[in-house]
Amino acid sequence: MRLGVISDTHSNLTNTVRALEVLKEQNVDVLIHCGDIGSTSIVHEFHDWPTHFVFGNVDHDRALLRHAIKDAGQSCHDRFGELELNGKNIAFLHSDDRQLFEETISSGEYDLVCYGHTHKAESHLVGNTHVLNPGALHRANPHTLAIVDLETMSVEYFPLRAIS
Repeated sequence: MRLGVISDTHSNLTNTVRALEVLKEQNVDVLIHCGDIGSTSIVHEFHDWPTHFVFGNVDHDRALLRHAIKDAGQSCHDRFGELELNGKNIAFLHSDDRQLFEETISSGEYDLVCYGHTHKAESHLVGNTHVLNPGALHRANPHTLAIVDLETMSVEYFPLRAIS
């Protein structure tokens, strides 16, 4: 199973559409959005996959976003999400709440913790927990997303292609 992870779209529809094209090419099964969605127009672009959203610090109108996510048939996890996929326990959050972020990683309950907020792609291990930031689709250089192979727990980053 292939898990697509994106974050920090900040209402950037152009980059979001470009990222979703990459995810489609890469045959992703499920998506996680790690917050800072920015606007309801972003939510409706995710119609090709089951997508799980959490809110970030710029997601001010959460009631409106929550409604859009529900209308799109997707899953809203508010500020903290948990899933079990392919036998892996996965947590995802925005990480602007540093205490919650650190507690989630150090708990040892998760095989994978996905986060956003820093706009910097990175992954590392803390004990047996893979910690992953896909980067950002707005205010980053380059704009990136990540795909996790949940069988092998390998991570691959994809920079967005330049617009022709």
